[in-house]
Amino acid sequence: QVQLVESGGGLVQPGGSLRLSCAASGTIFSIHPINWYRQAPGKQRELVATITASSDTNYADSVKGRFTISRDNAKKMGYLQMNSLKPEDTAVYYCRMNIRNNDYWGQGTQVTVSS
Repeated sequence: QVQLVESGGGLVQPGGSLRLSCAASGTIFSIHPINWYRQAPGKQRELVATITASSDTNYADSVKGRFTISRDNAKKMGYLQMNSLKPEDTAVYYCRMNIRNNDYWGQGTQVTVSS
């Protein structure tokens, strides 16, 4: 059974930084892409960043230059480093992996950017 567990969210002031983590279990982690999504209140869930098995990355325009996605295959961990945070980054952040056409999601971690 694949399980994903996010951590690292919290309250941060505008301009601050947070590092989100996604711990995976129950799968051959290194061969699958990792996605980070977010969902703000009243809005649809949106794709924020993707990292492939070969560590190619892609970002939503709204976070380019501020967020960095990475992975540590030995630890079965995915990360999202978020810098220069803005109030509009406030959302619940989720990691996702699609494994053999099955979607797996973590429970989400709340990020609140406010002064």
